[in-house]
Amino acid sequence: MDRAVAVLFIFVSFLHTTAGQSQTKSNWDIYSFHINSTVTSRYAITVITSRVANRHDNSTEIDFHVKIPKTAFISKFRMTIDGQIYDGVVKQKEEAKRQYSAAVSRGQSAGLVSAVGRTLEDFKTSVTVAAHKKVTFELTYEELLQRRLGKYELLINAQPGQPVKDLKIEVSVYEKPGINYLKVEGSLASKDLANAITKTHSDKEAWVNFYPTQQQQMTCEGCGENGFSGDLKIIYDVERPQSQGEILEYGGFFVHYFAPSGLPRIPKNVVFIIDQSGSMHGKKIRQTRSALLKILEDLGENDHFGLILFDDRISPWKRELLRATQQNLDNAKEFVRSIRDRGSTDINAAVLEGVEMIKRYHKEGSASVLILLTDGDPTSGVTQLSRIQSNVREAIGKNFPLYCLGFGFDVNFEFLQKMAQENSGVARRIYEDSDAALQLKGFYEEVAIPLLTSVEMNYTGATNLTQTTFNLYYNGSEIVVAGKILNNNIDDFSTEEIICEIIATSRDSKVKYSDIKATKDDKLPAVMSGYENFLQRLWACLTVKQLLEKELTLTGEEKEAVKKEALDLSLKYSFVTPLTSMVVTKPEGEDSQVANKPKEGEKPPQIPVRMGIPGQPGPPGPPLSAGHPGLGGHFRTHMVSGPVGSSLQMSGDYDFALPAAAADYEDEDEDVGYAMLSPSGPRGDFGMAGPGRHPVIHATHSSTLESTETPTTRPARTPVRFLMAAEGQSLPLCFDIPAGHLVKLLQDPASGLSMNGEVASDEGQGFKKVIIHVNADVHIECEPYEITLKMKGLDIVHFLWRQHTQKTSSMILSIRDDEVEVSSGSLHIVVFRHQKDGDRLLWPTVRQRPSNTVFEGIMGKQLVTYEEHQSTSKLRIKDEEVSASKVSTQDFSVKTAPIVSCWLVEVKFALQGELADHTVSKL
Repeated sequence: MDRAVAVLFIFVSFLHTTAGQSQTKSNWDIYSFHINSTVTSRYAITVITSRVANRHDNSTEIDFHVKIPKTAFISKFRMTIDGQIYDGVVKQKEEAKRQYSAAVSRGQSAGLVSAVGRTLEDFKTSVTVAAHKKVTFELTYEELLQRRLGKYELLINAQPGQPVKDLKIEVSVYEKPGINYLKVEGSLASKDLANAITKTHSDKEAWVNFYPTQQQQMTCEGCGENGFSGDLKIIYDVERPQSQGEILEYGGFFVHYFAPSGLPRIPKNVVFIIDQSGSMHGKKIRQTRSALLKILEDLGENDHFGLILFDDRISPWKRELLRATQQNLDNAKEFVRSIRDRGSTDINAAVLEGVEMIKRYHKEGSASVLILLTDGDPTSGVTQLSRIQSNVREAIGKNFPLYCLGFGFDVNFEFLQKMAQENSGVARRIYEDSDAALQLKGFYEEVAIPLLTSVEMNYTGATNLTQTTFNLYYNGSEIVVAGKILNNNIDDFSTEEIICEIIATSRDSKVKYSDIKATKDDKLPAVMSGYENFLQRLWACLTVKQLLEKELTLTGEEKEAVKKEALDLSLKYSFVTPLTSMVVTKPEGEDSQVANKPKEGEKPPQIPVRMGIPGQPGPPGPPLSAGHPGLGGHFRTHMVSGPVGSSLQMSGDYDFALPAAAADYEDEDEDVGYAMLSPSGPRGDFGMAGPGRHPVIHATHSSTLESTETPTTRPARTPVRFLMAAEGQSLPLCFDIPAGHLVKLLQDPASGLSMNGEVASDEGQGFKKVIIHVNADVHIECEPYEITLKMKGLDIVHFLWRQHTQKTSSMILSIRDDEVEVSSGSLHIVVFRHQKDGDRLLWPTVRQRPSNTVFEGIMGKQLVTYEEHQSTSKLRIKDEEVSASKVSTQDFSVKTAPIVSCWLVEVKFALQGELADHTVSKL
């Protein structure tokens, strides 16, 4: 029988070890879920195998949804359906793109690989399985573990979506020099599930097994009918009997791990370049101050340091580097405590000032480091990114590294990546979470203790080497070099001897490690030896990663040559990288599914940006560009400034892209833009509200009740379920509002701010529109595919759900991927955008509010108190017995939309009033 080809494109950069499974489906059963990870010489190959049975009497679409790490490469995906195997094939991205375009033109559906936090990405696909048949999904990915702060960490996340009878996580580690430290951490290694873990450890091998029973998966803390969700962290380090490191040889390839100890600490000259522009307002600036205070405490007495603050002005603490004496540190801390946000962003001048500061202080036997922290694009001084990069590259001259820390998602992270890599450093994103200060301090600790500078590693008897020169080696890290062995004869296993010589500079002198020779190791774990040559794959993995990093900094023919080399290796070893895609053949009649790997910190746009003036038509659409069917063209428009003295000033040319309406796809090679309106001032403090007596109203998808309103002219529609925190109780209350209602969510009579929402008319899909009236002149409309800003006397501006910040005199609007934040005074509102069953839904929440202020609306209600009745189906609310049932539902007021339990009651008891009291005639 002919089979239709369905296309699954996985555009993935790098991944780190994690896995999970989709939400529970009542009509299919995951009867086996295994994660097997084998680590040999720091190289991990992880296989996720999920076996699912369709228990239903009809054909059913079954999902495979796992979380995979950004720092690994997918190398295999297979589905087995009724004995038929469907293997994924890795192809060049451009070749696969043509099949994608054809699929889009036929209106076929799209899967997704998207970022989900700091280290993970979602991998999703589905397949239709006949009644009472089974399907096996198998996903394999590979990664080279990186040593940080003296340890390797393998992270495995599991969330099967339902209790599974046969659930196993098995990890084996083999290290030839010996394992000197092994620890298991993570949420699955604590409390109720801790006794499901067994850990054994010999001289060179370690095993960690996690075998929770079905009962444990249902009764552990946070568990329930959807099983558990959590992670294991296997943390270890190896013995290092020789300071020159370990060279392992196998099958014609070798790897050299170099992490010498016992070396004296090199005094460092470090300059911190800190963004204090308006966008750092609030939590960011507070967390930066907190991190700097801790970092200053960790400076060694022989270190020299400098502090440079910048916005559109450069404000160094001192014009020269000072030694880290206690008096200087105390004075510096006072300076740090005084940091306040202001102005715009002049990155060029700030970094060049830091370079000059280091150059003015030059001392033999020390190591210099620049650390830049910024949360936005350059908006003052030199703003052309390529010119800034060129200026910095020329000024540093490869004499010391520049590390770039990008705070949040408004920053142009690719710009920081390129600038750091051109200057022997790395870029790291700092996430806007409660632990941002710890993230900053954690990064500093990685570069806090330099032990060697100017490291050169020379090999005889080897070719096709990965990077062999390194600017600095830090305590707790590791240098890894891999390559091919010359004159390798597979038939008689004779190879030329690998000899390495290392030359570097220590604190006071040159150091040299000579005659370092490779050792063979034929004792490999059975699973690892099943891969044709794990050292060859390790070499290919490291080579591709370094080539992709190098390609970012090159131009012209040199860039194309490096790109081609990375592509050829990706295809040869079936690695899914930014240059390749995986095409999966699926059963006849299946729709194509497309998994697009977004770049760091961005997601695909959904609709074109439109701009217009009230009462006037918008700009005419451009002709469609050639390329992808259904994708629009690209045009430029000019926006004039608002009236003199107005709170919103806009000018300049702006680029817009016109993809097909609501198409969830972005070609990484397309020039896709959106309206960028330069912020005129600081962003608000978007901190979480502290404890208080105000309710937290959440939204959920109602899956257990039908609508309480059933018009005779149309079928019943599923209501939207709300969650309301209850004072002093572990479970919240929940109640349903029928679809299609216009509801008053929040109203502040004192300030005039109000928020209303339209409950979607589709099957329980949250809100279809949320409108925030900041005052009579400023209105923000949130819809699933755009955000509209309307201001009296100014142009109407439409934004995509992508990074942007806009400030007026009365509010701050901050748009991130799937999140809109509006701050007005001390009131902070967040509107989340979720995807469920292929549709987009909105849900607002009040994250911060002024204390002792009375609000109207559903989200302005006071906390409800209740008592549990002796009957399991009754609650006592306000001295009245109320019928209630305990249900599980999804909480859309949280970005991750977890499943929670709640007491379901009638709306009038939760709101202490009729629903009609909380509806409006128009938004």
